[in-house]
Amino acid sequence: MSFPFDYSGFKTLLLVLALPPAPMLLLAAWGGWRLKQARRGGGSLLALGLVLGWLSTTEVAGEALSHLAGQPPLLTPAQVDALKEQRDGAVLVLGGGVRRQAPEYGMGRPKAITAERLAYGVWLARRTGWPLGFTGGIGWTARELQQSEASIVSRVAQEDFGLPLRWAEDRSRDTRENAANTLPLLAQDGVRQVLLVTHEEHMARALRAFEAQAAPLGLRIVAAPVGLRAAGPMSWDDWCPSHSGFERVRYVVYEAMARAGGR
Repeated sequence: MSFPFDYSGFKTLLLVLALPPAPMLLLAAWGGWRLKQARRGGGSLLALGLVLGWLSTTEVAGEALSHLAGQPPLLTPAQVDALKEQRDGAVLVLGGGVRRQAPEYGMGRPKAITAERLAYGVWLARRTGWPLGFTGGIGWTARELQQSEASIVSRVAQEDFGLPLRWAEDRSRDTRENAANTLPLLAQDGVRQVLLVTHEEHMARALRAFEAQAAPLGLRIVAAPVGLRAAGPMSWDDWCPSHSGFERVRYVVYEAMARAGGR
């Protein structure tokens, strides 16, 4: 007997059901069913599901959840400038996915999340004078030999930014392997402190993985989060559904689930 998807497909399905807006839609559907059957609480459950579904697509919810999860501190330009005189550091960008074939380019390109990290990593490398590295393989769900994230990003760093990567680690499949495979390479080259570039939602999990590997090597890990929201009051637009709000809420929830699962 064959199934339409393997174990990785089953995990993907469970993830889809766990991430917003699926739980909210299921709650609303349950409430609607109870309301139709004239059972108690149906209207309240329906209303709650719809309200939570709305909020799960807003910047307000994304920012609130991010602070609740422990938002990392900003690495200020002044702090970056203070590192210029230190010559034992490196900037390391964590991969966040690539399009292995972008038709408009005729070749692979970084996804938006990776492109944002790379741009900040290049800025940090130029500001500090430290060499730039990248870590990213093909992921656990890859079914065939593919271009690694590192190979695509290495080309983009050279061609688009004019800044070749010093290190391009291409075997890791998750954050823990990013740390285990990359930090020994940096330590062998005399690096003693690492500016770790990833999105603020991912930083807590990344720091846990990297600091565990860094301690035996005598390395210091400095968080360099990207994607932080500027301080200031929320606007009415932040309470309205948006693609950026939806993506941020899902990212925060996903990272919370990954940390809870020990990943």
